[in-house]
Amino acid sequence: MRFPTLEPPSLTTIYNVLNRAGLIDKRRKRQRVAPYRDPFQSVTAPNQVWSVDFKGQFKLGNGQWCYPLTVMDHHSRFLLACCGLETTATEPTKHCFENVFREFGLPLRIRSDNGVPFASKAAGGLSALSIWWIKLGIHPERIQPGKPQQNGQHERMHRTLKQAVMQPVSESMAAQQHQFREFSNLYNQQRPHESLQ
Repeated sequence: MRFPTLEPPSLTTIYNVLNRAGLIDKRRKRQRVAPYRDPFQSVTAPNQVWSVDFKGQFKLGNGQWCYPLTVMDHHSRFLLACCGLETTATEPTKHCFENVFREFGLPLRIRSDNGVPFASKAAGGLSALSIWWIKLGIHPERIQPGKPQQNGQHERMHRTLKQAVMQPVSESMAAQQHQFREFSNLYNQQRPHESLQ
């Protein structure tokens, strides 16, 4: 070092010097999903609001990625589906919803985060999946970015799911899906929800 006793300048000072010299490339502002502006309505009965989310992806024993899609009734906290998918793409997600709709009917609203495939950077934040929901008469609603507590019941269920079936993970998608089915049965039929008595 040429000047070992001198304190280096702050990062802001370095940035400003380089910027004035034209050595900093300006980054384009990241386009974000349009915010959801409607307030959430109260939930007083089953099938008024379903919450949906992907529980973070993980690798199975065979190296394949698994993306668990979970769908829960917001009022009863009944876990309607836990589907192990190979991707978060629209079509496999839609297929899981088709099965859930056949078994439980249609909700009035579906609450999600702002991630793929529930939202997009298109007008109003609508994605192909949320447009399909609208065509079915379902109103999509989204939590605010960075506010998972707005879907707290769902996030709490994810913590229980992770403890129950992701440590250790299964060797294959079929075996993992079997674990998801067993968890759903336990969560819905045997594990009491204290707040609901």
